[in-house]
Amino acid sequence: MLVLGIDPGTQNMGYAVVSLGTQPKAEDYGVISLPRKMPIEQRLYQLHTHILNMVAIFNPAAIAVEQPFVGKGEREFIGPAIAVGQAQAVVLIGAASQGIPLFTYSPAQVKLAVANYGAATKEQMQQSVIATLGLTDVPTSDAADALAVCLCHLAQLQAADALGREITPGSER
Repeated sequence: MLVLGIDPGTQNMGYAVVSLGTQPKAEDYGVISLPRKMPIEQRLYQLHTHILNMVAIFNPAAIAVEQPFVGKGEREFIGPAIAVGQAQAVVLIGAASQGIPLFTYSPAQVKLAVANYGAATKEQMQQSVIATLGLTDVPTSDAADALAVCLCHLAQLQAADALGREITPGSER
């Protein structure tokens, strides 16, 4: 079973494809980088096209995406948060258009599942992903976040299986 993990962003979108067997394996990962000067509607269209291409190439059984984080009272983050929300919407539309179940996880859920600490740093997350997947290189933080979202989804599936339950899109929230 393959899971496509996405760390949304309109300039840099991390992606990962992880096979979820007895031992998880990173099949592919990286970052889709788009120029800041490109109009937002063009960036969103490019991201949508990339999502559809990844779905066509890998045929994932599920898509897992990290929810945008918005801090309270931090006005300077509203613009970037909206952009991340737009990028997340592209992923949701891509999943819906292809009939692929979509699961969303908060940053704290991902950090807790992967690093065993809900406030883990980017570096701790990268090291946890490297150790869990046996990677030989250090993925960028966006790619590591996408890999971590896949691993979080795996942890949710394993927990549900141990409890004799099934997770369905929307139940992970």
